[in-house]
Amino acid sequence: MAAIHITDIESAINYWRRVSPSPDGVTLCAPLRHLAEIYAMLVYYGETEADEDSMPKPALEAWLKWADSLPDTPCIAICSTSQGDDMCKGCGRTFDEVQFWPEMTPGEKRTVWRRITVQNNAWRFNRYSERALERTQP
Repeated sequence: MAAIHITDIESAINYWRRVSPSPDGVTLCAPLRHLAEIYAMLVYYGETEADEDSMPKPALEAWLKWADSLPDTPCIAICSTSQGDDMCKGCGRTFDEVQFWPEMTPGEKRTVWRRITVQNNAWRFNRYSERALERTQP
């Protein structure tokens, strides 16, 4: 069970605001409405995470569309786990996260992305940040 953090829901909402802006300043597109409902429930109940498995299908589909617009992997092609490190110095993922990345759900991947971003100690965030940016550009 993966948890989708409220900041990812908010980012997905902003994505849909850019992709499908309101024609009249009031009306919201369907994907945005579905995400806004999840966001509102999280705020109302004081929660910070929504369960990927129990999220209503329309909201999950809208979130997945946003997630597909992001880089899939934090890899910057400097993998120290191949040299025996338990934690990759390049991207900040654990050995298991690197090995099982292809089988992880989008929610699990975003959970890892959030952790490595908050920790902010992988080379992708300092020493080789320009390399990470190059890899995320279309």
